[in-house]
Amino acid sequence: MENKTIARTLRLLSQLMELHSENPFKIKSVANAAFKIDKLPYAIAGKSLEELSVIDGLGKSISAKVWELLQKGSITELQDLLGNTPEGIVEMLGIKGIGPKKILTIWKELGIENIGELYYACNENRLIEAKGFGLKTQEEIKKVIEFQMAGHGKFLYAQAAPLVRKLHEDLSLWLGISEPAPLLSIAGAYRRGLEVVDELVFVAGLAQPEQVKAGISRFTPLQFDAQEEGFLIAMSPFGLKIRLYLAPADDFYRQLFIHTGNEAHVEAVLENAGQGPFKSEEAIYRQAGLDYITPELREALGEIEQAAAHQLPVLITDEDLRGSLHNHSTWSDGVHTIEEMALYCRDTLKLEYLGLCDHSRSAFYANGLNEQRVYAQHQEIDALNARLAPFRIFKGIESDILNDGSLDYSDDILKHFDFVVASVHSNLRMDEQKATARLIKAIENPYTTILGHPTGRLLLSRKGYPIDYTKVIDACAANGVVIEINANPLRLDLDWRWHRYALEKGVLLSVNPDAHRIEGFHDMQYGILVGRKGGLQAKQCLNAFSLTDIEQHFSNKKAGILNFAR
Repeated sequence: MENKTIARTLRLLSQLMELHSENPFKIKSVANAAFKIDKLPYAIAGKSLEELSVIDGLGKSISAKVWELLQKGSITELQDLLGNTPEGIVEMLGIKGIGPKKILTIWKELGIENIGELYYACNENRLIEAKGFGLKTQEEIKKVIEFQMAGHGKFLYAQAAPLVRKLHEDLSLWLGISEPAPLLSIAGAYRRGLEVVDELVFVAGLAQPEQVKAGISRFTPLQFDAQEEGFLIAMSPFGLKIRLYLAPADDFYRQLFIHTGNEAHVEAVLENAGQGPFKSEEAIYRQAGLDYITPELREALGEIEQAAAHQLPVLITDEDLRGSLHNHSTWSDGVHTIEEMALYCRDTLKLEYLGLCDHSRSAFYANGLNEQRVYAQHQEIDALNARLAPFRIFKGIESDILNDGSLDYSDDILKHFDFVVASVHSNLRMDEQKATARLIKAIENPYTTILGHPTGRLLLSRKGYPIDYTKVIDACAANGVVIEINANPLRLDLDWRWHRYALEKGVLLSVNPDAHRIEGFHDMQYGILVGRKGGLQAKQCLNAFSLTDIEQHFSNKKAGILNFAR
């Protein structure tokens, strides 16, 4: 065992000792020993216990720990501490810029137990509310976590979007030097709108592709220095693989089609369409006897049969949205006031209504509202509605679903809200049976209007609790409960792969940004994207309802009328 490995193990031991508030003198001794061992000019792996004990900085106690590590491969004290520490908390110890004291605050005061939750808290501006943290520290932690995510080779769609735009611009300009009117498009998983991507695929159509390929070394924003299955390969500075396919101009649309859809979709269409050439992707589908299928749907999940029968859904667009539901203000853990949120929706986004859903009383870490503060907030909303009419602010709440599935307010409080988003935020370690039962009980509460982020997942960092999707969706259908598509790019929950089943059951979906600041409203674009992947139409989306229709919807729900579809 190398000295660095031994030192790293002792350093972890000292961090965990500090995290669990052990004797400060002992913590300092272990940390000092780790430093000394790391700097030794000779290996200590072959030394006896007596020889270890005379090394400067070790002493009898720590040399015994090192001896145990060398003989058994572990230290009992370290294993005991690891057993009492969530795995995600241990991972946090590797984040530069936050030591055990800050991690203890994150863990015990904010209830955060893994890096994914920490990143989400940074996005919600929640970290600056904790003792010892500020905006600068929060942003530094966020950047380090993003760097770690990139190191795994996978990126959120939203993270890749700026790079896609920049590369498209740079490639267009560079190719334009060689070609008068080059054809260029993003393809692959990104064009299909998948929530996570591990590469970016570009397809270019050129009059002289071989000549351009020969001069690709002059493209300075990236270094294309490898080839793979006809693609030029480069790596972005952030570790995302870039694949560029240079096709003859008359073969551009066929190659774009091939490198966009999943394999089963492409094979099924080309079997009837032939090999071209084609003047557009529409021509490919037309030749195959199909209606044009938008890239988001090209997943071989029944869209080809729908296209053959002229039954493809008219997919929702950003322009279809009439309001924004599930948003947080300064009353809980948001950055902007209710008025600031409302004016941005009305004047900048040209929306008709805002649904305010600050955190409920159980969310102490997010300054959740007790009953008295709910009453005070409603007074402020009434005053704003009188002044901002016809724009409407709906009185909502994001009510925590407790362990037994009940909501954390009594019916006497819940009845005063226009709508209620019910969400799980705590005790996420549930098996499928418990998680499903917990959600179904919340869904059956007559005051639950929307089921918020149904699985609690955080993409690339937290899988989310397992649920029986069929039972949960069926319960929503039976109780007239809307299911949220949480549009935060870290969530995108409900997963688009279950949208079709929900829609078939007559369940409405709602594209909710879960905005904690005005910039967060723009996340609705990502919710729309995955909604399109799931086949969502405007008539099936709650916040595409007009102000009049959604007022009627909320009224019907409170009256127990379950037929909401337009």
